[in-house]
Amino acid sequence: MRFAPALAFKHLFSLAVLVFLLLNLSIGAAPSQAAGQKKPAGQPPMRFIIVHSLLCIEDCPEWISAEGRITADTPAQLRKVLKKIGGRKVPVVFQSEGGEVDAAYAMGRMIRKAGLETAIGGTRLKDCPEDDARCAAAIAKDGSSVGVTYSDGAYCFSACPLAFAGGISRVSSQWAFIGVHQITTVYNRVRISYRIEYKIVNGKKTEISRKEVGRKAVGQSSSTKLGKKATAALTTYLKEMGVSGDLIALMMSTAPHRITIIPPADALRMGLNTDMLSYNEWPGMPLCVPDAATDAVCHGHSAVADTSEKLPTTQSMDFLLMHHGNCQEECTQWISAEGDITPDTPVRLKAILETLGERKLPVVLQSNGGDMDAAFATGRIIHAAGLETSVGRTRLPNCPTLNPRCKASMAKSGPTEGEVSAGGAYCLSTCALVLMSGTPRIVGYSDIGLVRPTTAESAKFFAYFDEMGVNSESFEAMMIATSIERKEIPRAQALELGIVNGIIPYGDEPGDRLCGPDAKESLRCPRKAEAEIIPAAGPSN
Repeated sequence: MRFAPALAFKHLFSLAVLVFLLLNLSIGAAPSQAAGQKKPAGQPPMRFIIVHSLLCIEDCPEWISAEGRITADTPAQLRKVLKKIGGRKVPVVFQSEGGEVDAAYAMGRMIRKAGLETAIGGTRLKDCPEDDARCAAAIAKDGSSVGVTYSDGAYCFSACPLAFAGGISRVSSQWAFIGVHQITTVYNRVRISYRIEYKIVNGKKTEISRKEVGRKAVGQSSSTKLGKKATAALTTYLKEMGVSGDLIALMMSTAPHRITIIPPADALRMGLNTDMLSYNEWPGMPLCVPDAATDAVCHGHSAVADTSEKLPTTQSMDFLLMHHGNCQEECTQWISAEGDITPDTPVRLKAILETLGERKLPVVLQSNGGDMDAAFATGRIIHAAGLETSVGRTRLPNCPTLNPRCKASMAKSGPTEGEVSAGGAYCLSTCALVLMSGTPRIVGYSDIGLVRPTTAESAKFFAYFDEMGVNSESFEAMMIATSIERKEIPRAQALELGIVNGIIPYGDEPGDRLCGPDAKESLRCPRKAEAEIIPAAGPSN
């Protein structure tokens, strides 16, 4: 810093002195990119498109597709879009590598103030090529378009989760990725020249004006250490959005050139996600209102509305020893297990197994679920006995359609005659815990559901998975893909998660493949034949 020579005067007077003051200042010291500064961003600046769903004719859902790098100008662009939609509550669907943190804060606050939902997903516009999913040709002059969204491979990294946190409802699916890392604060060093005017009174120099006359960039530096001001800003923002401060520790533990993918369970625990989309829900769907119709196009249907027609009220699970066909010829046998799982279910299973001795018959399940501890116990009994499990509905002869296992047709002693079918059968909620205990565990064209444990149940829940040889991390990801206790998943995903490890071959039925001990040898009942199971790698949904 340079000043004009001091002038000493004994008498009172004023003098204007012109000087130039050269200063080296660090300006632009703001958390600019959580994505890091070592490599250029691969995305162009974020662009907003109002998209109408291609998959409907009337009252089509719409969303704001927000894809690209978040820049200092992005909040202004978002403000224009929000003004355009007026009071409509249109979800914002993000796909972004990240960008400016302060801009992400501003976007999140704008979204929250507007009462909008957010989701993570990509958007593909109608008639766009594979390598240009949001092609300019598909966008109208008013900035709108028609298309679909997808979750598979979609991402929201770096500063993007901060903007995403602004949603009043925040959802993603297990096939999309949320990633964070350290915030990089960039300091731009600039040399600034000033023209300063002084007044000297009684020998004392006093500045009376200052005017900038030039500036020059003289270097740049960066730091991943959050200062007090930046930490306070981040903490305040997350608290404002209802997100746990645990996210900060996760961010700061990851180097800026890396990305930590947040597991869905952690995203829910921290409040970054408020829910997960299930396999048949897509980004941009609005959240269902409490009394939404079962066919409403929205995510988060209530369990009652989603399953009441499909899941009839049943009695406690009972076990029937079944046979199909002439047991002196080609008799097949199985244990039919149908009804709700209750505390006495394990005892009932033990009782029927004791009557079989060493015979290993398949257990064919149909159940809405029930008591979790009883399901654990039932599964452990099946697993220890080395029994096969599958899903199927058993029908006895001369029983009405609404009561296919009527007591009138049950044998008073020995096996009961009947037939079994996978079509229309179901194994939902805690029934899936019993199903995964089988060795092997197989499925045909039946419905399989999921169950979500409470926090208190989580430890024993996943300990059970380890016992059964099921990948608990994969199942956890799928489990939280829905907020509903009972929810169907496709066979391909059941195989991937390890709930089942085989598909019943076409033309066969569950439990209708293992012959009784007295059956004559034949093509259907060859001696020492193993049950045919298609390996997990083979099936398609």
